[in-house]
Amino acid sequence: QVQLVESGGGLVQAGGSLRLSCAVSGSMFSIAAMEWYRQAPGKQRDKVADISTSGTTNYADSVKGRFGISRDNGKNTVYLQMNSLKPEDTAVYYCAARGFDRGFLGWGPGTRVTVSS
Repeated sequence: QVQLVESGGGLVQAGGSLRLSCAVSGSMFSIAAMEWYRQAPGKQRDKVADISTSGTTNYADSVKGRFGISRDNGKNTVYLQMNSLKPEDTAVYYCAARGFDRGFLGWGPGTRVTVSS
């Protein structure tokens, strides 16, 4: 079992920045990758970025060049730095842990990001 708690969401103007954090606890050894997802009102939950234990990162096309995912193993925390925010980035952002069998180990409750135009 892995427990995840996101923080750092809020209201920001278009063009601004936010840094989301995801505190991780539990069976850390079972985690193969950490992922950020977002879900806008009335839409499906989509993956935004992921980072493997080796540090390899991947991004959705919609956030490439604007968002950066990173991890601090000493603090058991994963970050999502979001720059040049757009109104369409408005969503609830979730972090998730994925195991070596590709199954999900846990989800956070989410943190809301609102970008005003």
